[in-house]
Amino acid sequence: MSNNAKVAAGGVAAGLILLIWLPWWAALLIVLGVPAAAYLALDPSQRRRLRRVSRKEIGR
Repeated sequence: MSNNAKVAAGGVAAGLILLIWLPWWAALLIVLGVPAAAYLALDPSQRRRLRRVSRKEIGR
């Protein structure tokens, strides 16, 4: 199993646990807010690098 698949599986498991413990809107805010906050925490140069790498992989 690749690292991306492990992260995806962990995210799904965490999302399901959050849905059981929290109302659906709170779980949605956490699921969408954590990656957005992580992206905003990057330096501008790191954001450019991330976008460049993502575009290269899409074109593969």
